Amino acid sequence: MMLHNRLKVARVTFGNLTQQGLAELVGCSRQTINSIENSKFVPSVALALTIAKVLEQKLEDIFYLQREEDGHS
Repeated sequence: MMLHNRLKVARVTFGNLTQQGLAELVGCSRQTINSIENSKFVPSVALALTIAKVLEQKLEDIFYLQREEDGHS
C-alpha cells in the first residue's frame, strides 16, 4: 500500500493557499509541503492531522492508501 494525497487540490480549494502559506500555518517548510504533494515524503500522523485541521477537511479526504500495482496477482 502506498500513501497518496489530494493536498494540492485541498490547499488551492481552501483559499488558493500557497505551499509557503500552508507551511507557515502547520509549522513546517515549503519544501516539506512540496515533497508531500509529490509523494516523495510521507508526513507524520501529527503533521497529516494538522494539515487536515488547518484546511478544514477530514484526514481521509486529503490522504488515502492505494495498493501498488506490481504486475503480480
